[in-house]
Amino acid sequence: MTAFTRMVGCRVAIQQAPMGTVSSPDLAVAVADAGGVGMITAMGMDAATLDGLLADMSSRTLGVLGANFLTHGIDRDAVAAAARRVRLVDFFWTDPDSSLVEIVHREGALVSWQVGSLEEARVAADAGSDLIVVQGTEAGGHIRGDSAMLPLLDVVLDHVDVPVLAAGGIVSGRTLAAVLAAGAAGARIGTRFIATQESGAHPDYKDAVIAAGPGSTEISDQFADCPLCATLPRARVLSSCVASVGALASEIAGETRMGDAIVPVTRHSGLPPGAAATGHIDAMAMYAGEGVIAVNAVETVATVIDELTMVAEQLLAHSSAISD
Repeated sequence: MTAFTRMVGCRVAIQQAPMGTVSSPDLAVAVADAGGVGMITAMGMDAATLDGLLADMSSRTLGVLGANFLTHGIDRDAVAAAARRVRLVDFFWTDPDSSLVEIVHREGALVSWQVGSLEEARVAADAGSDLIVVQGTEAGGHIRGDSAMLPLLDVVLDHVDVPVLAAGGIVSGRTLAAVLAAGAAGARIGTRFIATQESGAHPDYKDAVIAAGPGSTEISDQFADCPLCATLPRARVLSSCVASVGALASEIAGETRMGDAIVPVTRHSGLPPGAAATGHIDAMAMYAGEGVIAVNAVETVATVIDELTMVAEQLLAHSSAISD
């Protein structure tokens, strides 16, 4: 048990990172069933749509679910709807805002805020956030700050009084144990869940993650056609997709399904390739963190979480025995 698991009511100290279309309802429910906090991205959904989706997800699990909101101009009615349905409402890529925290608390949920700097962590804590997530530059997806995860975790732990989760490069039981031993109350994990059976990622995306070797990711501005990139076009992706988009002659990489509509995926779209995508999948935004080298197979979420927690518990117990 950690301060995070006690606070939110989950069994394992893992928050699944919200990853757009990759974070399907099936993935979030599977993570919740396995004892972690399963997350979806609420961006682009109105209150009624989000309420219906979260109601359905909640009916499928007794575990802990959460919803993530991104960028400026957040729909406050949707935030309130999410807070009535899930235990944790998460914010990222926008400055901490006490009025959003108040909405969530009023509806009975908790707030986590992902940050990329000490100053932002302090502001998020002062705004009333219940949890702070520190994101290092090792993380896959959109990168908020300029610091590696462990140095940032170290300094944030010294300056805030709420539980802190670590994000960036955590893909194995060893790395989970490392951040817990360093003082984190848990970990936010994304890349490891891309290559799972329940993930919404396209099969070619999963295969690319599995095939990735050392030094196979980079921070790039090549997928800047997205709302997050309007303020900072900077995301860690597989280097293979950077090369592929550079070689693509067409301005359209392919198509994907958004609700009931089939929409084009532009050459530099920030939309990751979900299962419904067609076309040049290799030239779409394949977000992945530096720890991708440790992802070697497509497994069930339950298998992934069991392995992460078993190895972490063994290492932490061994460390404790040595110190005793």
